[in-house]
Amino acid sequence: MKILITGLNGTLAPRLAEVARAAGHQVIGWDRAAVNPDDEKLSGAWLSAQSVDAVAHLGMGSARFAGFLAERCHNLLFTSTAMVFDHAPDGPHDVADDRSARDDYGRYKIDCENAILLASETPVIARIGWQIDPTQAGNNMLMALDGWQQREGRVAASRAWTPACSFMTDTAAALLALIERPLPGVHHLDSNAEEAWRFDEVARALANAFGRDWRVEVNHDYRHDQRLVGGPSRLPPLSARLAR
Repeated sequence: MKILITGLNGTLAPRLAEVARAAGHQVIGWDRAAVNPDDEKLSGAWLSAQSVDAVAHLGMGSARFAGFLAERCHNLLFTSTAMVFDHAPDGPHDVADDRSARDDYGRYKIDCENAILLASETPVIARIGWQIDPTQAGNNMLMALDGWQQREGRVAASRAWTPACSFMTDTAAALLALIERPLPGVHHLDSNAEEAWRFDEVARALANAFGRDWRVEVNHDYRHDQRLVGGPSRLPPLSARLAR
């Protein structure tokens, strides 16, 4: 299978590319410097010439671009986010729940979802939480907490927050499975969906697992059950990788 993966300079897309290549698939990226996504004629010609079997849209881009990809590829996977749901109403958030985001990023992802659903009857939309990886730079919980400790001398962790989160390797494997065996619709990929670890518990478990000497300080500043539930897909639980 030939798979176009957008966002290969990002955080999760390189992990998806790794597992896809390991499974024997050919992976190509989208070079924005060579093919401007805003140039629809050029983009359409380039995409047609690639003869890809699937598109995994993990990169940033306009909602129009997301719809463009969905219209031109029947096997499209789009990674959305738990951030399409605000903390009010509280979760856990089901695939059928109204998307309530108020911040710019959450609204942007909602716009992309809408554009994709208007353009295609067969897309796979995979909403994910905060990703965890021992080495990958970018929006990575482990690296973020390293940064908090370095800058502030502590990791402030709300016990009132139940985060949606998972390890990148588990997420990448689930995304590849959805590319290989597409199941159109909305999927919630959250390793914390059933066990409901609080954020301070996750922080302490990560510190123990990866040998961090963080000073974890518990608070109740942010209140949200952010878990992503429902839908046909499942990830391994956090307890498969962390000791509580």
